[in-house]
Parts: sequence; C-alpha cells; structure tokens
Amino acid sequence: MPFSHLLLALAVVAVWGTNFVVIRWGLNGLPPFLFATLRFTFSALPWLLFVPRPAIGWRPLASFGVLLGVGQFGLLFLAMRSSISPGMASLVVQMQVFFTIGLSLVLMKEKVQPFQLAGLALAVGGLGLIATHLDATVTALGVALVLGAGFCWACANLVVKRAGQVNMLHFTVWSSVFAVPPLLLLSLGLEGPAAIGGALSAAGPVIWASVLWQALGNTLFGYAAWNWLLARHPAAAVAPTALLVPVFGMGASALMLGEAMPAWKLQAGALVLGGLCVILFWPRLRQRFR
Repeated sequence: MPFSHLLLALAVVAVWGTNFVVIRWGLNGLPPFLFATLRFTFSALPWLLFVPRPAIGWRPLASFGVLLGVGQFGLLFLAMRSSISPGMASLVVQMQVFFTIGLSLVLMKEKVQPFQLAGLALAVGGLGLIATHLDATVTALGVALVLGAGFCWACANLVVKRAGQVNMLHFTVWSSVFAVPPLLLLSLGLEGPAAIGGALSAAGPVIWASVLWQALGNTLFGYAAWNWLLARHPAAAVAPTALLVPVFGMGASALMLGEAMPAWKLQAGALVLGGLCVILFWPRLRQRFR
C-alpha cells in the first residue's frame, strides 16, 4: 500500500475513533434520539438528490438503515448520554466483530475455528475486567447498551454481506432515509416535543458542528474513503488499521475530555484488542508458517 493510501486509512480510523468525543459534545445539547435523527437526516439530505439508488432491493436498504440508525447509534447515543464514557464506549462496541462472527456461524453455517474461540476468550476477559470496575462513568446499563449497539452493528454487517457487491457510499445515503422515521418517533415519544424544541432552539455552533461531523465526516467521508481503499487493496492490508479506532477513541477522550485512564482500562483495552488481533492476523500467520 502506498504511503499516501496508508495515511488516508489512518485518517479514516482517526475520524472514527475521535468521533466518540464529538458524540459526547453533541449529547451535551441534544437528547440522544434527536441527535441520531439529525445525524441520519443529514446523511441522506441533500445527497439523496445526487447519488443514484444502488442496484439492490428496498428490504436490505431498510434493514440496514434501521439496524444502524436505531440499533447501533440510537443505543450508543443513549448509553453515552450518562451511562458510559466515550473511551470505554469506543472499546466495548468493538465486540461487534465477535457478534458478526457468531451470527455468521449460526445463520450462514460457517465453521468455527479454534483461533476464533481464542480471540473471543481474550475479548471476554477484557469485558470481565471492565465489569469488575463499574462506577458512575462505566455502568452496567451503559455496557449492556453498547453491547446491544455492537450486536445491531453486527446484524447490519450481515445485511451488507448478503447484499453482495454494492457501492457502500450510495448504500449508506439511501439506507439513512429509513433510519429517520423510527428515530424521530422514538424522540417524540420518549423525549417529547418540548425537549426537542428546547434543544433545537438552544443549540449553538458546537452542537450543530457535532451533528454535521456525524453525517459528513464520520459517515460520508469515512465510508467513501474506506471503500475506496478496499477497492484498490486487499482487505488484509486495509482492515488491520481499524484496530486503532479504540486507541484513538480512548486517547482522544483522555486528552480532550479528561477521562481517566487507570491501569485496568488499559489492560481491558489490551485484552479486547488482543482478541481482535488473533482473529485478524492468525490466519495470515498460519499460512506463512505453512
């Protein structure tokens, strides 16, 4: 991979990692479901007018939009409102990798491999360590909600996997339309028109910048650049850089929000990332040894 392409991959994972801090800024002024509604509204509009609909049925678009919008980001924003710190959220949500593997084993009859179980054991050890240090900044509810977000992300991954070859940027723009109505209904029902109106009228530049960054930086730039790289290089050369997402997430939260990083958080991060490394790198190492 050329150095310039490596820098682009690092830029994408840096955006995805530091985005957890941006989410925290946005939640300072917006209720979680309203925040998610605005994020997906601006992910769809006005781009829907310029981006052709991907050559795929409506059901995968709707399924992906609801799973990503309500499931992943709705639950993630709800958790990050007051139940889990941004750094820990960026780490725990990476369990989506293991959920994706598990769902593939069950639904697509893929065969479980010993190295996958070893990687899962390491990651579960990291979650267990987090569970022994629950406090006001990392609650059991927060961990459960982020795990739910990771599970919905994994389900969305399977929707894409079954969809086959598709332009992911176009797919994201059009699927975002289906995330807006259920998120808006949740916001109206759980947060209420008064809270929505008050939050929108009081929102300042930082809040709106957070919303736009969700749509433009995290979603459109992230997906477009990532899939541009995947189209030009083997997935094995691009995917490992995604391991840096929680590194950027935890680092940015510590530097920009003052989140404490005691030894147990670093140890939990090492276990989860170690499990991801086993999943990602062991097949390549085994092939090289052979």
